[in-house]
Amino acid sequence: MGSGRWTKESFKCYSAKLGRDYADDTGRVSGQTYTARKIDKSLDPREFTVRECVNTPEHPNTIPVILALDVTGSMGEACSETAAALGVIVSNLYDKITDVEFCVMGIGDLAYDDAPVQMSQYESDIRIAEALDKIYMEHGGGGNAFESYTAAWYMGLKRTKLDCYDLQGRKGIIITMGDEPLNPYLPVKPLNSSTNAKEQADIETRDLYRQASEKFDIYHIAVDSNDDCYSHYAGQIEKSFGQLLGPRYKVSTINDLAKTIEDCIMDSVNGSCIPPTTTTTTTNSNGEITW
Repeated sequence: MGSGRWTKESFKCYSAKLGRDYADDTGRVSGQTYTARKIDKSLDPREFTVRECVNTPEHPNTIPVILALDVTGSMGEACSETAAALGVIVSNLYDKITDVEFCVMGIGDLAYDDAPVQMSQYESDIRIAEALDKIYMEHGGGGNAFESYTAAWYMGLKRTKLDCYDLQGRKGIIITMGDEPLNPYLPVKPLNSSTNAKEQADIETRDLYRQASEKFDIYHIAVDSNDDCYSHYAGQIEKSFGQLLGPRYKVSTINDLAKTIEDCIMDSVNGSCIPPTTTTTTTNSNGEITW
């Protein structure tokens, strides 16, 4: 997938058709709301086998980007900002590199949520915006002090086919966004039931990162907002994500979020952010991994 090209004009027309205000001077949109009340069939991992990012004469050097949004209760402002600034993000990137293709994901909490993993096809035109509009903002999550961020890594590793990787030896990009610490594992039962996986045991984060980072450059943006949980967990977020990802762990305010997303992609394309080669974890008295 991924045919077609994003244009400012097509995004402006799409926004107008939905009754949203498009600002010609900034490229931002206002009036976007998330209205889905359940997972959309087109985003449900139980309904597809693989998401493909295919090189074509139109896009011969694809750059696959998974943009994974935390859709739990405290992250509504960040999701709204991503939607408002989507046109700016994509247009700015296309001014520099023309073969970016976006897969949009919604990530919740596998232990608590009904729809903890949502995943679109890779697209390079206005269908990026259409996929973002379909995301179900479940506003769930639980009391375990993390969301299932690494489900994006798992889906990238297990459920994507990338021509850039298979044919050209280039990695894709995964960018997760959230306001809680890195989850130490993915619980096997809800992972299997939510995605039709057939895993036999919990997926440990350090093992998953080692495998997924062979195929993707992995970034995380901790969103610092007055309406989210970042300030409460800042130290733990830094210790967990920062130790694993090094300079590919970013902190961003809402106002800087669009630029931070762009920076992550350009860092990967330019090869300017190298993560640490080793990580250290310990186990507490409850047998849980701590970072």
